[in-house]
Amino acid sequence: MNQTQIEELLYQALETELGGVEVYRTAVACAVNKDLKKEWTKYGTQTKNHVRIVRGVFDALGLDTEKQTVGRRVVHAKGQSLVAAMEKALKEGTPEAAQLVAAECVIDAETKDHSNWELIGEVSRKADGDMQKTLKAAYDEVEDEEDEHLYHTTGWCRELWLDSLGLKAILPPPEEKKDVKTAMGEARIKEERKGKDKPASRKAKSAPKTTAARKSGKARKAPKKK
Repeated sequence: MNQTQIEELLYQALETELGGVEVYRTAVACAVNKDLKKEWTKYGTQTKNHVRIVRGVFDALGLDTEKQTVGRRVVHAKGQSLVAAMEKALKEGTPEAAQLVAAECVIDAETKDHSNWELIGEVSRKADGDMQKTLKAAYDEVEDEEDEHLYHTTGWCRELWLDSLGLKAILPPPEEKKDVKTAMGEARIKEERKGKDKPASRKAKSAPKTTAARKSGKARKAPKKK
């Protein structure tokens, strides 16, 4: 494996978690729905713990938590842009609009975070020695929480948008009630939502013909002449 690129992944992972703390802090300020505010507050606390976990990985592998790479600086800039977007929405828009912007920003941040941990998991399965043990322990501790952050917020964003459009929304979203933590589970929820939103067919089905009616129809048919 490419050791330099593994370290780059870890630098980006640390910066993503650090930025995530700020993203959640701002998102909580934008939240109008009490359940969502509570959810994001929990996720923010978990993200602070993820920072601690990644710092522990750095200590175990002898990496410098302060080292800057081009990739890490880009991650930092993207995180700051998400915070700025939420602050702008909070200042200039309605509270409900700011909440939608916050949900979209959390999804953007968590998509990168989720990808980082998927890759860390892949590396842990191929590594050996101290790196394997260190990365696997960190991945096992964080994985479920990262899945919840991404998929549950995706549900919140979808349902809040539907509600804002005047369409039927389910709040809290199905992802919350079913505790979705996989892409497959998320896809299943979307299919179920599509099914529920389809209007009932107005076309009446014709009643099946009775045996007598079928015989009567046959009787009326004149035989073909040769």
